[in-house]
Amino acid sequence: MSSADGAGVERTPHPTWDTVLIDAVRAAGPPLLFGLRLWASVCLALYVAFWLELDNAYWAGTSAGIVCQPHLGASLRKGWFRMIGTVVGAIAIVALTAAFPQDRAAFMVGLALWGAVCALFATVLRNFAAYAAALAGYTAAIIASDQLGPTGGPNGDAFMLAITRVSEIWIGIVCAGLVFAGTDFGGARRRLAGVFATVSAEIVDGFGSTLTQAGATPSDPQQPVRRELMRKVIALDPVVDEAIGESSTLRYHSPVLQGAIEGLLAALRAWRIVAVRLTRLPERVAREQADAVLRHIPLQLRSAARLGGPAPWIADPEGMRGLSGAGARTLIAMPVGTPSLRLLADQTARMMTGLMRALDALGLLTGKADPSNAGRRIRLYVPDWWPAFVNAGRAFVMIGAAELFWIVTAWPNGAFAITFTTIVVTLLAPRADQAYAVALGFSVGVGLGTVGAAIIGFAALPTVETFLGFCIVIGLFLIPAGAGVAQPWQTATFIGMTYNFIPLLAPANQMTYDTVQFYNSALSIARLLVAGALSFRLLPPLSPAFRTRRLLALTLRDLRRLATHPAWRAREDWESRMYARIAALPDAAEPLQRSQIMTALSVGSEVINLRRIAPQLGVGAELDAALAALAQGQSAAATARFAELDSRLAALAESGPQAFLALRTRAMVLLVCDALVQHGAYFDAGEGA
Repeated sequence: MSSADGAGVERTPHPTWDTVLIDAVRAAGPPLLFGLRLWASVCLALYVAFWLELDNAYWAGTSAGIVCQPHLGASLRKGWFRMIGTVVGAIAIVALTAAFPQDRAAFMVGLALWGAVCALFATVLRNFAAYAAALAGYTAAIIASDQLGPTGGPNGDAFMLAITRVSEIWIGIVCAGLVFAGTDFGGARRRLAGVFATVSAEIVDGFGSTLTQAGATPSDPQQPVRRELMRKVIALDPVVDEAIGESSTLRYHSPVLQGAIEGLLAALRAWRIVAVRLTRLPERVAREQADAVLRHIPLQLRSAARLGGPAPWIADPEGMRGLSGAGARTLIAMPVGTPSLRLLADQTARMMTGLMRALDALGLLTGKADPSNAGRRIRLYVPDWWPAFVNAGRAFVMIGAAELFWIVTAWPNGAFAITFTTIVVTLLAPRADQAYAVALGFSVGVGLGTVGAAIIGFAALPTVETFLGFCIVIGLFLIPAGAGVAQPWQTATFIGMTYNFIPLLAPANQMTYDTVQFYNSALSIARLLVAGALSFRLLPPLSPAFRTRRLLALTLRDLRRLATHPAWRAREDWESRMYARIAALPDAAEPLQRSQIMTALSVGSEVINLRRIAPQLGVGAELDAALAALAQGQSAAATARFAELDSRLAALAESGPQAFLALRTRAMVLLVCDALVQHGAYFDAGEGA
């Protein structure tokens, strides 16, 4: 109970020891449960591998430990893609061996090229698909290291080695999947629904605040809120991947989930356009136009977002979708007399249309609405190829250097060096500027795992004779290390401890305890991991500032192409490509740079709409002149040309059957002009800026 002192100031009660202990136990529960699942997965995989008397049974246990993730969907999804990556890598090394059976130099070059290709696709793809690409690279290196002689050169056993390695890895994947599917009922679907509902409610609430505060301040106080919401929406991509891993229904309807993310981004974009327009209006006019729009937003929708939070959205997504659709239709049909008010009404309708796409996904996730049609297929949009090429070049150089060092020095662990070099440069390629720190943390974890493997292997295992005793002994290390993987502090270190414990221990049906071999292997791994980490210093990834400038320059280039080539992009294609670039912006990107790319997205969408409408109104020549100036990087001239176009449209909007369409077109022109005035320096810049 809180108490008050003489001054009437309440004092916060100090937590008691029992409260602290209960909170600690609650926080430690899920990570410890994950550690138990990981341990059970490894033990089951090793039991099956021992029963089948496989040569390298520890690969099954290693694979089981690697595919384990704190959430069921992530574990199943990672296991599926690990299967794919393993098969692709095995096929690649068999084909490479068949192509160069007696040519050591060509085989080595081909292996380095394959690692480079895999690093490229690991950078381009997302989530566990990127992991599969990296795995295809180092699976080929693992099988190659098994068949190479003291100074390199294949021995022709690639096919049987590939079959054996794939079998061992698949056993581990299946065992981990069985353990997790039997002990974890999954929660990604519920978590994803919660985030969709929360973000939707916050967008409606924040948008309402923008309208109610219109004219009160010359700036936009909701800009930080929108920026944080955009981070939340972009971070939904891996959660969607997890949910797909838990449900075949969601996998089939994955375009609906992807469309929901794009719908939320579209709602945030429309909110931003409305906020910018209101700040450019005089105080009285801004207040009047904001009130006019606010009156056409359903009161139930606004009150649900303000008072109920996400609960009403989860409880009745179909009803909330109906309210959003009714509001959008009302705003589109809303009678207005000025382009500015028409712009505000249309963008508010777009905001609600974006929310409807999110509510489609929410109905699918909660099971409270019939799943909508899967719609268009998901396409991969590469924001910028340059980081992928840099990672591919680093992989080729480092793998080639490891191969050359092995051949020149005849190092006994040379094949091992190629394997670990490939693992580091392909697996960490997508981490960009975080790769070096992650590699160092992973290396520290491997060192700690080496100590644990040495203690378990030489002090504990010789005293046990049964498989049950073996499982209990390795659990003393795997359970706490696995629990560390499931918590946010120093995750890379705990991953290094967990993933490399079984390979270092190398359990077999007939255990051998060779301390010299163990410490040679451990020392080689440590050296190679440090060398792999240093490769990201010697050949560093592109800096966040450079990547941001590249994305802005590419966006400006595409916008200018869009202005000069009428059929170059469909609007959906343009917006999806730009959303991919927005998601690829580094966290270090400045607010101005984020605003510039969002503005370019809006301008490009309106350019496509104007191209479609202009012939119907007979203003194609005026539009071509304005877009030509835009494409030449002359924002002032483009603004003047758009003003001339607006004058032509104003005459059409006064009377006649095309008055409604002309006024809507004037609103589009106003949006483009606002963008050119606000970010004229960006639109005037060269593509290399």
